[in-house]
Amino acid sequence: MFDLSALGIEFGTLAMFGLLLALLVTGMPLAFVTLLVALIFALGWFGPMAVPLITSRVYSFVSSFVFVSVPMFVLMAAILDRSGIARDLFDAMRLIGGRLRGGVAIQTIFVAVILAAMSGIIGGEIVLLGLIALPQMLRLGYDRRLAIGVVCAGGALGTMVPPSIVLIIYGLTANVSIGALFTAAFIPGFMLASFYVAYVLIRAYLDPSKAPIPEPNEMTTREKLSLLKGVILPILVVVFVLGSIYGGIASVTEASAIGVLGVILSTIVRGEFSLTLMKNAALQTLSTVGMIVWIGIGASALIGVFNLMGGIDFVSNAISGISENRYVVLIFMMIILFVLGMFLDWVGIALLTLPIFVPIVMELGFDPVWFGVLFCMNMQMSFLSPPFGPAAFYLKSVAPKDISLGEIFRSLLPFIGLQALALAMLIIFPGITGR
Repeated sequence: MFDLSALGIEFGTLAMFGLLLALLVTGMPLAFVTLLVALIFALGWFGPMAVPLITSRVYSFVSSFVFVSVPMFVLMAAILDRSGIARDLFDAMRLIGGRLRGGVAIQTIFVAVILAAMSGIIGGEIVLLGLIALPQMLRLGYDRRLAIGVVCAGGALGTMVPPSIVLIIYGLTANVSIGALFTAAFIPGFMLASFYVAYVLIRAYLDPSKAPIPEPNEMTTREKLSLLKGVILPILVVVFVLGSIYGGIASVTEASAIGVLGVILSTIVRGEFSLTLMKNAALQTLSTVGMIVWIGIGASALIGVFNLMGGIDFVSNAISGISENRYVVLIFMMIILFVLGMFLDWVGIALLTLPIFVPIVMELGFDPVWFGVLFCMNMQMSFLSPPFGPAAFYLKSVAPKDISLGEIFRSLLPFIGLQALALAMLIIFPGITGR
């Protein structure tokens, strides 16, 4: 076999990432690409004796106890997808929107925040809002782009609002307290949601045709109380999950189990529980978590081999040497993450870049928890960014046929700008995270 180590680390790094890109262009899944490249370079650089090193690194990734919380939160989202909880929650939020101009869009953002705080999953939330909120906004005569942007950007808040799966994966990869990450991301998540609300209000009052006020629909006290029932169960689940974490009563893993129990009990109380519902939710969970695990295995193997090659030190020195100003280095890392986010899944980005970036961040004297919030805000942008922003594809799957993918991406540009503004605010004012 050709001795790849003869290339040297500089050309070896170029060859590795060139091969990665070439295989990704063929359409091969990221998990298999990273595993294949890791195997090629392990054998070509070190010989067969390096293979056990790959397996030991993979085992350390999948054996983490905190990782158990990921399938739990995914299961919560899967059950929510199949119950009427989200629809009733949306109806209950009419009490907040009322006769406010842009009220339905604001109502959608509030629902998105509560759903994000229940499960921390993004895809299902966008689909739910696309089925419930988008048709209502279009029927009322809302500007199409405003309605589309609110659904996608609101649905992607699960990246930032605890208990975010992105924060959990960051904590596992960077070896940082997940509880500390949840605490630090709490205010930034709500800050971003408030930016969306402010944007909707500004657009609505500058041009009233963008968000017409709905026809008056007077409700009796009995009807209002009936609507409020829809918000009680979701709020209780959020309080039990986040309250147990912040109160120090339960770990993230234990709180995720409490959340699953809470959602199952909610479906029982509502008379929606069935074995078919649980079976379908379990199958969806297996599919989603299987993808995360396989990407994690591939990325862990690749980074392990790259580290043995001396690649992480090489890239770290190259990035650190860009400027003596540590903020210039930080912004350069943010740009790299944003560009990668346009093409790769966030799980792959986290597992491929964080083993390189986090040591640099700590060497520069930055707080890794604060950087974790920056990372999640950046991944928030990746969910919306063309050409492969997942949010657009999730919405396209349930949107009316006359809404094209191009129109969805154009609708998202102002919201990407708001996310960039929030990221800049976190860099300029790190105290927002409490760090």
